[in-house]
Amino acid sequence: MIKEDKNTEPKSKDTKKTPIIEIKDLRKTFGKDNEVLKGVNLSVNKGEDLVILGRSGSGKSVTIKCIVGLIEPDQGEITVFGENVLNLPKNQLNEIRVKIGFLFQSGALYDSMSVRENLAFTLKAHKRELSEEEVQTEVVEALESVGLADAIDKMPSELSGGMRKRIGLARTLILKPEIILYDEPTTGLDTITSREISELILDIKNKQKTSSIIITHDMACAKMTADRIMVLKDGVIHAEGTYEELEKDEDEWVRSFFE
Repeated sequence: MIKEDKNTEPKSKDTKKTPIIEIKDLRKTFGKDNEVLKGVNLSVNKGEDLVILGRSGSGKSVTIKCIVGLIEPDQGEITVFGENVLNLPKNQLNEIRVKIGFLFQSGALYDSMSVRENLAFTLKAHKRELSEEEVQTEVVEALESVGLADAIDKMPSELSGGMRKRIGLARTLILKPEIILYDEPTTGLDTITSREISELILDIKNKQKTSSIIITHDMACAKMTADRIMVLKDGVIHAEGTYEELEKDEDEWVRSFFE
């Protein structure tokens, strides 16, 4: 395990590169005294899948929502692609956001639109230069990448929870993001479907060379997808390491996640 206040040697040459995401001293308080983030520091290297663990309410989702501007932090720095996103003008921030995919817990599909329309709407909003034929080609390719091309004309209400997650992921992938933020990608799913989603996360990383932060309570998902794991406790990163390192950690609280 790596404690936050220790300096450790990088495990590989890749870790010597400039991180694709770097967060320093991130702080966020809700209301008068609900201090959720108390100085979070973390980094994600290019091509890495970082899993963040923590008890409910520990600030995991708050952290990744700060990265894309869904929540404004009180203090800190968030550097993405070498730019401090908290200081960027809106037009530059939007350019960076297009390169970041965000998979919400629910999949966040528009219920009044078919699967085809959900994906096309996202693509047209960001790539207006595409012809209708090009849009439809991109939609089919995105659905094929998650194994659901045959659901193209279904409505969200006709889909299972696992299918909604896959369609939500296809809608994220259609913009070909370099970074994907997964917020509880397997929550509410059965064991088999959860494994399929975890395998899909790995497949996307390998084929599209994405970098990711994965928020999860699902330890099977964490074991399968994580290159590295960070554990949030009391508003800061309490521990860091591989799955194998943390499950044998001397800290009983850290080990409790792996039991």
